Amino acid sequence: MIKGSCLCGSVTFKVEGKFDNFFLCHCSYCKKDTGSAHAANLFTKSGSLIWLSGIKYVTTFSLESTRHVKSFCSQCGSAVPTVSPDAGVCVVPAGSLDDELDFMPEAHIFTKSNAKWEEKLSELKRFKELPK
Repeated sequence: MIKGSCLCGSVTFKVEGKFDNFFLCHCSYCKKDTGSAHAANLFTKSGSLIWLSGIKYVTTFSLESTRHVKSFCSQCGSAVPTVSPDAGVCVVPAGSLDDELDFMPEAHIFTKSNAKWEEKLSELKRFKELPK
């Protein structure tokens, strides 16, 4: 079991069972809906999503004519898990988890959509906090 929540704490959840995949997705849809270079999502077909609080704040957006679906907290905008009935899978944004994962992402997907500025990210300086 692993727990998670949104930024404001209105929505809380747990996932029971195992995750089948952990992907960093660089598709244009994921870049738009995260506002970042990629989405970090866990996928489970056999696991169970259990809302602990705030389900009334969960809003789901489905991008017409695609399989792209995103759920978020209507109070703070944070991404929260989505259950996709069409695909039969629960997608959990890794950043929404409160518990640490003991495994790494297995792959980058849709890398043909990588932003050019991603190419040398490993070479950037690193700061433990906001630099002064």
